Order: sequence, then C-alpha cells, then structure tokens
Amino acid sequence: MSMREKTQIIIAASAYGAFFGITATMLTLAVVGLFPPTDSTQVDRPLNTFARVDEQVIDLVQTANEAVVNITVSKKISRSVPSNLDVSENLDVSGQLLEVGGGSGFVISEDGLIVTNRHVVEDEDAVYSIVYASGQSFEAQVLAKDPVLDIALLKVDGNNLPTVPLGDSDTLRPGQTVIAIGNALAELGNSVTRGVVSAIGRRVEAGDGNGRNEILDHAIQTDAAINPGNSGGPLLNLSGEVVGINTAISSRGQSVGFAIPINDAKKTIESVVRHGRIIRPWLGVRYVPVTPRLADEMQLPVLYGALIIDGTSDDERGVLPNSPAAAAGLQEGDIILEINGEKLEDKDSLAQLVARHEVGEEIVIRFVRKGEERVLRLILDEFPIN
Repeated sequence: MSMREKTQIIIAASAYGAFFGITATMLTLAVVGLFPPTDSTQVDRPLNTFARVDEQVIDLVQTANEAVVNITVSKKISRSVPSNLDVSENLDVSGQLLEVGGGSGFVISEDGLIVTNRHVVEDEDAVYSIVYASGQSFEAQVLAKDPVLDIALLKVDGNNLPTVPLGDSDTLRPGQTVIAIGNALAELGNSVTRGVVSAIGRRVEAGDGNGRNEILDHAIQTDAAINPGNSGGPLLNLSGEVVGINTAISSRGQSVGFAIPINDAKKTIESVVRHGRIIRPWLGVRYVPVTPRLADEMQLPVLYGALIIDGTSDDERGVLPNSPAAAAGLQEGDIILEINGEKLEDKDSLAQLVARHEVGEEIVIRFVRKGEERVLRLILDEFPIN
C-alpha cells in the first residue's frame, strides 16, 4: 500500500472517529441535561411532578393553618419596666396584664381541645390566650399537663372548630418530608418550614430556645426549622396529618430540631378526653440508660438496661420515697433489664415500657443487683400530680 493510500485511510479513520466521538459526547451531554432532548415531555414530566408536590404542600398548609393557633402568655407585672420611648424614664405597668411569652398549639376537637407543650403553659400565675390565623383571640383554660412528656392540653369554648387530624408516627421513615407550623420567635404566627425526618427514636437533651432543657425519649429529629415559639406546633406529613409535636432545638447545631411522636401523646389525649385529667402509671425511679460505653466506664455486668442512680442533690433519690419501686425494694445501683419479659434495649426506654401498662397493674421486673440477676413483682400506682 502506498504512502498516499495509508494517509487517506488514517485521515478517514480519524474523521469517522471524530464523528462518532462528537456524536457520543452530544448524547452524553443530552443525558446529563446540558443539551435538551428532542422530546420536550421528558423535561416537563419531572417539573410537573415537583409542581404537583408543591401544590399539595400549599393545599395542606392552608387547611392545617385554620387549626394551628398561637398561644400568648400574659402576666400581671408588679414593677416598673424601662420605657421604649425614653431610656431616661421608666414605664409604670404595675398591675397591668402584659404579654411575656408565647408558643404554638393545634386544635384536635371541634369543641376546642388544643395540644401544646407543657413548658409553654408551665407558669401557674399566667393567663393564656390562643390566636387563630384569622386574628381571632380567645382565653384558654389549661386542662392538664403531662408529668412525663412535654405535653399539655388547653380548652377554649367553641363548636364546629377546624381541626387537624392525628396521623401514625410509627410509620415515619428517615428521609420522609415533613412540615412544621408554628409561632416562630413568638412573633411570626403560623410560620411554615419544610424538611425531612433526619432520624427517629432519638434520646436527647435539647432546649426550647428559651434556656429550658428537656430530656426527650423516642424523639423525631428533623431539619425542618423549629425556632423558639414553635414549641407545641404540629409536625405534619404530606397527608396533612400530625405526626409529631414540635418541642425542642439543639443548641449545638443548626437545622437540628426534635418533636414528640404523636403516638406517644395519644394516650395522654385519650386520658383527658375520657377522665378529664392525665392518668399515668408510676414506677418511681431515677435512671440512666445503660449503653456499652457506660457499661465499660462503670464496669457494669450488663450492656443494656436502666441503671437506677441518685441525682446531683441530696433530695434527688434514685428510688423515690413512697413509690411502687420503694415499696417493692428496688435500690440505687440496681439495673432493670426487663419488664414483663420485654428487654430495655435502645428502641425502648424504661419510661416507655412502664407507660404501656395501666395504673393498678402488676408487673414483673427482672434486674441485676451486685452482679446477681433477681426478679420482683410490683403494682403500679398513679403518677402523682406533684
């Protein structure tokens, strides 16, 4: 073959290679979206999907907002406070009712039963009012405060009030879209934020943004913004159902909020509806969950359970006086392993297992004392109001 023929073949091969290379590159760019495909429906489909989801969120927020309320906390002030008008003068507000805080809540019955956080309505001397998104305001009565969970129930007079349905928090999965509604910063009523379930079953110590800390068992972690004032507002799924009660934020990071699963609150709600008060079983111990790390640090004989411990002050006893635990003979340093055959593992706390039972019910407790496994029976009392 002559040199000229070889050159023609090489040039032809290079030309074909360049053609196919450019074609392949254009196909690749079309796949990644830099060059649009010729069929416009392939672009419209995902855009339409996102638009439909947005419309769904907008619709459910509009519906839920009718049942989400701002809670205002007012107190009579017995002193003078600095005036905003003149820093050199004091404003005499002695005896006047002034707004000193706020939170959120949501209506769950047509006759005006409202769920919120206990810490929102903790002050016995305060007056509480609820404000609807429409601006209507009503004075509210505090019906009950849960001694275990950060939950309280209020009541306003009304008929055929808009409500928000309760969902099933046990079906939540990490990555699921959720929406938080509340009175952000106690000033921006019915603010809406959107995020995902970051994790479930958390046991955390978190704050409400106002300096108060709360131990939360079995909490929902979400990156939907939960700000001070959002406390007590609903965490919704895309069906518009309440799956959590917004409760706390982490002071150590951003976009880390926590909510009480609504299933944990249903027994409290049912108790108030049926009995007019919260009836909870009571064991009467102070404890910390046993983890492998704690077991290693304290040289414990087991890797799970609930270790009964005294608090930091002399009056914070591990076993409370006059409690079912004290009557049955449990002691500080005992490690509770099981209740009625159910192990105290990561998914369940001692408080959760006790809450599944009824006041007056006898339970069987398996525990470890000084390396030896033991079993005892006790009868659960009603949780004392104080």
